[in-house]
Amino acid sequence: MKPLLTHPLYLSLFLYLLVTVLVASYSPIEDITLACGSFSGKATSNYMGRNWTGDINSKFSPIQAGSSQVRTSSTASQKSVPFTAARLSHSEFTYRFPLSPGQKFIRLYFNPASYPDFNGSKSYFSVKANGVTLLRDFNPYSTELNPMESFIREFCFNIDSKQQSLNITFLPAGDIPDAYAFINAIEIVSMPTNLYYTAAESPGIVHLSHRNNYYIENSTVLEKIYRINVGGSPVSPEGDTGMYRNWYATDDLYLDDVSRRSRIILVSDVELSLAKIPNYTAPKEVYLTGRSLGSNNKTLQLSYNLTWAFPVDPDFSYLVRLHFCENDIRTPADRWFFIYIANKTAEKKGDIIQWSGGNGIPIYRDYVVFMSDLGGQRKVNLFISLQANPRNWQAKNTNAILNGLEIFKLFDSNGNNVDLNPNRPPEVTSPAQMPRGSNKLSTSMIAILAGVLSSILVCFFLGTLVIKRRWKAKDSGSRNRTTKSTMTLGLPLPSYLCRYFSLSEIKAATKNFNDTFIIGAGGFGNVYKGCIDGEATLVAIKRLNPQSSQGAHEFKTEIEMLSQLRHRHLVSLIGYCADEGEMILVYDFMARGTLRDHLYHTDNPPLPWEQRLQICIGAARGFQYLHSGAKGTIIHRDVKSTNILLDDKWVAKVSDFGLSKGTNNMSKTHISTVVKGSIGYLDPEYYRRQRLTEKSDVYSLGVVLFEVLCARPAVIQTEELKQVNLAEWTKSCYHNGELDQIIDPSLSGNIAAECLNKFTEVAISCLHDNGTERPSMTDVVRGLELALQLQQSAEGNINCTERNIEIETSTSEQRCVTKDSIKCISATIFSEINDPSGR
Repeated sequence: MKPLLTHPLYLSLFLYLLVTVLVASYSPIEDITLACGSFSGKATSNYMGRNWTGDINSKFSPIQAGSSQVRTSSTASQKSVPFTAARLSHSEFTYRFPLSPGQKFIRLYFNPASYPDFNGSKSYFSVKANGVTLLRDFNPYSTELNPMESFIREFCFNIDSKQQSLNITFLPAGDIPDAYAFINAIEIVSMPTNLYYTAAESPGIVHLSHRNNYYIENSTVLEKIYRINVGGSPVSPEGDTGMYRNWYATDDLYLDDVSRRSRIILVSDVELSLAKIPNYTAPKEVYLTGRSLGSNNKTLQLSYNLTWAFPVDPDFSYLVRLHFCENDIRTPADRWFFIYIANKTAEKKGDIIQWSGGNGIPIYRDYVVFMSDLGGQRKVNLFISLQANPRNWQAKNTNAILNGLEIFKLFDSNGNNVDLNPNRPPEVTSPAQMPRGSNKLSTSMIAILAGVLSSILVCFFLGTLVIKRRWKAKDSGSRNRTTKSTMTLGLPLPSYLCRYFSLSEIKAATKNFNDTFIIGAGGFGNVYKGCIDGEATLVAIKRLNPQSSQGAHEFKTEIEMLSQLRHRHLVSLIGYCADEGEMILVYDFMARGTLRDHLYHTDNPPLPWEQRLQICIGAARGFQYLHSGAKGTIIHRDVKSTNILLDDKWVAKVSDFGLSKGTNNMSKTHISTVVKGSIGYLDPEYYRRQRLTEKSDVYSLGVVLFEVLCARPAVIQTEELKQVNLAEWTKSCYHNGELDQIIDPSLSGNIAAECLNKFTEVAISCLHDNGTERPSMTDVVRGLELALQLQQSAEGNINCTERNIEIETSTSEQRCVTKDSIKCISATIFSEINDPSGR
């Protein structure tokens, strides 16, 4: 009888699953998959399990097809249809697709492989849809992806009722010799009305940059930049809800270092109820997985924000869609959290239950934000941050969660906002046309010109011969110092600056860039721990991320700066590698990591106050050397706690000179330059006036000093506006006599009052709005050393009869001095700052 009892249960489950599958899909009106450069004789079922029809001799054959050619890619044996063949042309060609009015997906497929008779470096072209520019000066070979990797560019485009077709035109760049356009496949799929566009009856979307409502009208073109199943597995186009969207599972690539410790929540037993959104909005897999802050410990949850950083093009507005599904909480206000997008507050009380109406009910929230250009950068980071509810007594659960996200670039139908390719080669201008009749020179004129030209060539040859002989003798003693040039970067760097590593040496040191050796990440890229010279030397290897906003200029600056500077409190550069387009720097290994690693968002034990003081003094000495001890003045321009490293003996080392500026003109009061730096540390005077001085470093160090005292980041997005910026908050607390409220609780009772007063006096003076009223870095060193002396005096540690005092001499050498050699006065603790030269 048991099988008979269970049989109806299986039948019910089968019917439920069947209904779920039936209602989960959207049936597009148009579903066109065109394999360009392939024959139309038979449909090919391959990529995504779909039928791809060739464009040769088909109803979709391109206009001006006679001027185009078809080629099989060099990677055809490794690729599937539609990436095996392409249509290429040095002249314009157009595809015409008869379509019904409505909103469509346009997907363009590119395989930047090698094609016979076509040079990839000449592939510059624009793509238009019914006259609207989708891509301008586009080169598929210069994308952020790995070379030879196929990819898809997806757009949302509306066909209005007056149009009966969609014309997609490929136009090679007219000012680049031998430029050509190519395409591997075109896909057109209808989408439900107003899936991403704003409905007429809708109140619009909040524009976070302008704080007004924004409408994505039919004239707007959207380009998909990111579509991610957060915390889950990839959802292939076949697994989508009928529109063949690809949901990637790569959110961990964009998490900051702290957020990578977050917990992935798997919700496999929640029964979804599509009561608030259409069933085609996103696959159910998106709502059954997610990412949270992790630990159930409220203190840990409040210690950091769950943050993603997505590189995007500046000077565009972006649609950000966040997908949520509450799987735990059942009552409104039992869980709510903050949402920040591009450092702007999107939600002060994000309550998923309140939005959706119940547990297991998917919902999404849309936001529009404008991403400004921060000084000529190719890419800027669009940050998405979730913060636990800081008022944890007001909710049962302070955790924050996210299930999925989509990011679209927005530009209007005029095509004016389409970005230019930053890697585009310079224009080749034609010589000016000569006046009619002037192209016929007389025989005598030709003879005169030929004689003059011959004389010039003879003189040039003789001069070159003399110079060559002189230099030959001069170079004979240094021939062994031949330079290795980073010609792929266009930035020659002689090997005598520092050691040159081959890429094979770097790969051997990092076990081929194995992720297990990653010890940090920053604006430049990943930092790996490695061993060189037969495992004899431990090093830190910093490798440029191709998506980084930093590039060849910063790479060259760092090498030139650090290779000429030697000081106890500056990180030592061992060498570099520039093989095969790589930009890699090799440093001494800093066993203790960054200063920030020991202040907050960390599992490391809190540092004692005296050790923090020693680190601050060491860092200040490093900056002091840059300002007055090196040849000329060097302004670091990116002073922050992550750029202060600690060796195994806790000695502070200043690092990351990619943004540094130097001048040999000591009388020059400032350097006019594009503003660069890190948010929260940036000197407001430098930002306003775009005039850089060494006092800009002083301001940034002041922020670091308060980071050390308060153990909190330079910027925290909180409900209290006055607490967002650490510099402004600490100045307010200082002037109101409330500093005791912001000191790191772990330091409670461990700081001598006299020391605290001196330390905060130094830090506050660094943060003065007017740079001329800030102390010099020399004065900062003196003030911090006095604070250390006051702390040690209060603890009874300064006793010349009991211990030696470690000081730094003018040559940065260390020696121990006893009571027999010096008097026990405050001067014994000060550095010799009049001549802070390096080793």
